[in-house]
Amino acid sequence: MPSSRNQAFLSDVKMLREKARKSLSDGAVTPAYRGDVGRTIDILQSVLATEIVCVLRYTQHAIVATGIASEAVKQEFAAHAKEEQAHMTAVAERINQLGGKPDFNPEILTSRSASQYAEADSLIEMIRENLIAERIAVEHYRELIRYFGDDDPTTRVMLEDILGVEEEHANDMLDLLQARGGQDA
Repeated sequence: MPSSRNQAFLSDVKMLREKARKSLSDGAVTPAYRGDVGRTIDILQSVLATEIVCVLRYTQHAIVATGIASEAVKQEFAAHAKEEQAHMTAVAERINQLGGKPDFNPEILTSRSASQYAEADSLIEMIRENLIAERIAVEHYRELIRYFGDDDPTTRVMLEDILGVEEEHANDMLDLLQARGGQDA
């Protein structure tokens, strides 16, 4: 015999099926969704802008980095650009799942992004700017993960996955900066 705890957890299947047939135009957003869909989409538009700006910055740095020791750093920048693009796609797909339209408008990207698009003249400056951007992303994603909590576990889990990669990126940039003697105290 199931415990009362298990019974309280399980939905009545007939009712669940009836609810699923209603509001089909809401797609993945069902009555059990506890977040504010509009607010979530707005937040994710900012996350999308941040990821796009990161793709652009890393790509630009991968192309223009010069110097005797630049080849390995250029490869690292290019790899990070590819990973940021995967984040961008995941966020855009989540916006779409929630019924929004991902905003790729270049005119508003930098105003919406948490990180900045910063060009740099030297390899050390490029690494430093990318480290700063990654630290911003890490802090921003931690805040958003707490915000979404149990109200939107799908968005939270997506952001947790992205956070892990952003922390790795920050660590990579710190290693590169220290290896080139550019680490500030």
